[in-house]
Amino acid sequence: MTLAMLSIPMVDGLAKYLSTAYSPLFLGWARYAVATLIVLPIAALRPGGRVFPAEGRVSHVLRTLFLVISMTLYFLALARIPLATAISAFFIGPIAAVLLSVFVLKERMTWPKTLSLVLGFIGALVILRPGTEVNPGILLAFAAGLCFGIYLVATRLAALRSDPLSTLAFQCAIGTLLLTPQAIATWAVPQWNDLVFFLALGLISALCHLLSIAAFRFAEASMLAPLVYLELIGAAFIGYYAFNEVPDAYTVIGAGLIIAAGLILLKRQRGR
Repeated sequence: MTLAMLSIPMVDGLAKYLSTAYSPLFLGWARYAVATLIVLPIAALRPGGRVFPAEGRVSHVLRTLFLVISMTLYFLALARIPLATAISAFFIGPIAAVLLSVFVLKERMTWPKTLSLVLGFIGALVILRPGTEVNPGILLAFAAGLCFGIYLVATRLAALRSDPLSTLAFQCAIGTLLLTPQAIATWAVPQWNDLVFFLALGLISALCHLLSIAAFRFAEASMLAPLVYLELIGAAFIGYYAFNEVPDAYTVIGAGLIIAAGLILLKRQRGR
């Protein structure tokens, strides 16, 4: 999970770079389409393995749907606000996942989890700054984060009954189909010199999702969810060096509170 979260900002950076010439809606489809071309043949060639999971189809459809919505909203946000700001607002997702895991997965609510939720909520408010004019990109990133929180919980349900590769193959194939209408509406033929970026978009994405799906086979959703905060390290690095973006003080403070919320859960788990 750590390796996946440190790597996924590379996909965000590629999407932000390509969004200057292509619609974020088209890029969302391209990410899934390329990943599907990579994952499906590997899943099909496995000896004795299923291409798609045979059980828990409802949870698989649910997780794919919310991941598709989350990614689309997030790509739209990336085209409007700095990378680090988008990631910081997106971090509301793991907080939502902790709360949902208690009600949906029947995981136990503890004081560390409660404190984590409170700190994360305060951090989100600092980033949002109620009462000021809010950039629509920040709202899009928050909405993407909420959908991602639902995806994390649905992934926990799916991962308990299916192997990671068939789960990823289902996600890629169904996600591509769900995103095809918006791709047709915003279609653009990629330039030859951009094809390598489109390929990297799908390849890195597929690898990161495979790692995260595998992680949910071994740990609770409330344990893994805070590790998503590690994305901020990669996002800040790529945002600064690739786009010359420096997050403002409110974003830094809000992100710090949200990261502290995650560290509380990590320290508790390590102690156990």
